[in-house]
Amino acid sequence: MVNLLLIESPGKSKKLSQILGPGWIVKASMGHVRELANDGEDALGFDLLDQRIECRYTPRDARGKKVLSDLRQAVKQADAVYIATDPDREGETIGWHLQQELRLKNPRRVVYSEITPQAVRAAIAHPRTLDQSLIAAGRARDCLDKLVGYKGSKHVVWRLNIGAKSMGRVQSATLHLLCIREREIQAFKSQDYWSVWVEYGEGFKAFYRAKLNANSAAMVEQPDDAAEGKESQESDKVTSQAEADRLVAIARSHPHQVVTVEGKVAHQSPPAPFITSSLQQAAGAKLRFSPDKTMKVAQALYEAGHITYMRTDSVMLAEPFCVAVRQYLEQHDPTNVPSKTTRHRAVKGAQEAHEAIRPTDVNQLPTQLQASADETKLYELIWNRAVASQCCPVRLRKTRVVTKSGSVQWEATGQVVEFPGYTRYWNNLSADTQLPMLQQGQPLTLKQADSEKKQTQPPPRYTEPKLVQLMERKGIGRPSTYAPTIKTLKEREYVQVEKGKLQPTSLGMALDEALEKLLPELIQPEFTAQMESALDAIAQGKQDWQGYLTDWHRTYFAPALEKAGQLLKSNAIQSGNSTVARCTKPAAARSPSSTQSKPQATVTKTACPKCGEAMSKVPSKSKKLKANHFLKCGAAGCGAVMFWNPQGKRYEVPYAQRIPDPEAFTDVPCPVCGALLERYRYTKEGKEKVMLRCSLLEHRREKCKEVAFFEGREGFWSPKFGTLKIESLVK
Repeated sequence: MVNLLLIESPGKSKKLSQILGPGWIVKASMGHVRELANDGEDALGFDLLDQRIECRYTPRDARGKKVLSDLRQAVKQADAVYIATDPDREGETIGWHLQQELRLKNPRRVVYSEITPQAVRAAIAHPRTLDQSLIAAGRARDCLDKLVGYKGSKHVVWRLNIGAKSMGRVQSATLHLLCIREREIQAFKSQDYWSVWVEYGEGFKAFYRAKLNANSAAMVEQPDDAAEGKESQESDKVTSQAEADRLVAIARSHPHQVVTVEGKVAHQSPPAPFITSSLQQAAGAKLRFSPDKTMKVAQALYEAGHITYMRTDSVMLAEPFCVAVRQYLEQHDPTNVPSKTTRHRAVKGAQEAHEAIRPTDVNQLPTQLQASADETKLYELIWNRAVASQCCPVRLRKTRVVTKSGSVQWEATGQVVEFPGYTRYWNNLSADTQLPMLQQGQPLTLKQADSEKKQTQPPPRYTEPKLVQLMERKGIGRPSTYAPTIKTLKEREYVQVEKGKLQPTSLGMALDEALEKLLPELIQPEFTAQMESALDAIAQGKQDWQGYLTDWHRTYFAPALEKAGQLLKSNAIQSGNSTVARCTKPAAARSPSSTQSKPQATVTKTACPKCGEAMSKVPSKSKKLKANHFLKCGAAGCGAVMFWNPQGKRYEVPYAQRIPDPEAFTDVPCPVCGALLERYRYTKEGKEKVMLRCSLLEHRREKCKEVAFFEGREGFWSPKFGTLKIESLVK
């Protein structure tokens, strides 16, 4: 009997084949195999009817067609087909697409959150049917995102003529958060203030307090996975030099004594194990990984069987893992074993579909991992956090000393760790500050009294981890969308990274200002969060997806687009010197100087590769181009571009947009990721040559950049991976 296991990523194939053994064929879909077609009204690929949606799907590209062709052949050989796509809403939807395209009558859906023999075999032994509610939510998200992206971009963004390429349901709401913060920074006016302090001969420093906080001794730090460092202590703000001088003079002329000494033991519970957002935040703060890089490295760890599935919003841990951690602690750290297993509170709105992110085996220490440097660093972070989550609380002795000189009060606070607890594995505390033993009424020796002039600072821009934290708190997006959303904002040049912080560009600010006037509800985080809640309700089987989407379009989106179109047509959104007003003025109303300064496009005889219309030559000073211009299609809704290739002496579409030649694919897997190798023809020293490389563009840029097999006498060879003796590869 032959069983076929369909998975998403080829990187898992080897590990799964080893687990399942003979009698099993493992095939990868390479992610999504098909998508909504680009046809119909506004190229949506679906029709919105009365309470019903008719979708038209097509293979994603030439590679998708080849993958489907290969999978059809594999299905013919199999007696039973198991669908083991990723254990989330997107994975369920991919499984449904595979069922539809491969015409599978009764596929067995298996779900596991870790690639270990125990988990995989248990999943195979207990298959289920595809979850139609999860599929409905996945299809609804695809249609909703395309509806907002395509219609909003065509009918609003492109008509602004500011160079913006697109808008999106999650993308535009996230951009709005960044622009709100940027406007706060621009409107901020710095003010001078003074911090006043005294230093005592007894060995501690105290700060001026206009009013004392009665609970300061009981304050306990809360974990922050995106912490960017804490400011040094300072006094209450003193707003003038004269007042600061007066306080210093009192400190110098009056005797000092201890008014109160307070001490309290506080317990701080361990943090929860990682979910997607907290992993991205911690990796950003501690390893300086971007969210996108974090997810790529985590994907590699998951595929190698080292960690559980990395797209999750659940803080639950499987009972066997909790038991294993307890046994590990009993053997290696017995004082850190809590009286009962720690349970953590779920994040609001969490799906709890599977586990938190954790090691598959707690006994595989980070020092024993055979992986790349980045994978080892991230694994160590995940291992430490998972173990810490099951440890004892940290016990802190927090002290506060209040002193007095004349009528002025001063405060010193200290914190000492009496029992480290979970911080042996995950330290989220500031350094100890030890205060000396003091008694109430004790006189003190003044060593120094002074003030320091400072300035109020504007609110900081967000780092990528901080933005992920904010998106999660606002309910924008879900674990699988945080990293891609931030990546899109950077690729669209709406946002740039300056000194590690995300700063909206002038284009991003202009677009947000326009959308705030044209589609004000759509960019509000609360509005986007409501849509996410509706998708969650669909995933739980509580709401019909087609009815929700048709109602949403009829009652909100279609009228909103119509109103935005009227505003654009009448220029009613112009206000003062706003960016929107400048961007939406018709060409005839612009000043002669602005018209002259803008490069003029000229029509050429070159036909657009997408729609066949004549393309225009647009002058450009970009240093990235090989010529001083590029070609752009002026047809409504097309926007295709082509760039000059001086070597081939022809115009070409951007590489990422080219349709792969099916004949270029080989049957040989990439030695790094398992995707098929492709033939790449190039010219060197006037000779036509062929090399083999990974067929996945996104992998060639980073993961598989060293995969290159050059043509030689005995076949193809690689400086890193050796020789491929397969003569049939060359055509």
